[in-house]
Amino acid sequence: MSVRSILHAALLITGVLLALPALPQGAPAGPTSPATAPAAGVAQPTLDDPIASKREYELSLKLRCLVCQNQSIAESDAGLAVDLRNQVRQQVAEGRSDREIIDFMTTRYGDFVLYSPPVKASTLLLWYGPMLLLLIGVIVAWRVVRARKTIPVQAPLSDSERARAAELLKGKGKLK
Repeated sequence: MSVRSILHAALLITGVLLALPALPQGAPAGPTSPATAPAAGVAQPTLDDPIASKREYELSLKLRCLVCQNQSIAESDAGLAVDLRNQVRQQVAEGRSDREIIDFMTTRYGDFVLYSPPVKASTLLLWYGPMLLLLIGVIVAWRVVRARKTIPVQAPLSDSERARAAELLKGKGKLK
């Protein structure tokens, strides 16, 4: 067997293993009530489930670290970010939808926790402020350019004015 065929076989086996559903390895993290309990026979995500891990990571990228403010909770090492990641992991393990998890976080921390806050009355300036500033800048630049075009061009100096200026520069003439 060549190295190339071994690599192809390894990739094929890896793909098949990743496509298989994860087997449950115990009870989901956190308490479950009968209303939120999963249906019998439905596989629950575990820490070893690559699909749940990917979903957890993608959700963590959508949530802002409240301490760092310029990083997502997936990128931050702050204590609060670790707690928020654990909260997301727990809710994914409980089988909650992405919308439910995001709603929980925004209810608890407000729209600021989202990297893409919703468009509503309190966030209009955030969404449309940059375009408004750009529009104001374009209008100001247009008016400045237009005003410069209307400045009258001064006629060149006559011979007598040029001679008078030369005398003043040499210090021979007196100012009127």
